[in-house]
Amino acid sequence: MTELTLYHNPRCSKSRGALELLEARGLAPTLVRYLDTPPSRDELKALLGKLGVSARDLLRTGEEQYRALNLSDPALDDDQLIDAMAEHPKLIERPILIVGDKAVIGRPPERVLELLP
Repeated sequence: MTELTLYHNPRCSKSRGALELLEARGLAPTLVRYLDTPPSRDELKALLGKLGVSARDLLRTGEEQYRALNLSDPALDDDQLIDAMAEHPKLIERPILIVGDKAVIGRPPERVLELLP
């Protein structure tokens, strides 16, 4: 099977749930604790391509930083939103499972199963 990578925040119940679902199937994804090792702009762009979503779709809109940085402004383009996520990784939605050239946001956690054979 293709390598699995999980963008993971161990403090998030959804992220822990996604990891438990994978482990229950005998899978051990590579964990990326993205708050400790934030993805670069290029990594975020590649991730968005695998997800097939816009930068706005990857933002956690309930975060204080989202409001403080006025990221709801529709005039902001993807590059500006990517810059914000690279600088403030807490803004990145989680968990995210990557399998080969595809990825899915695990909300609800069961969505990670969509990428498994």
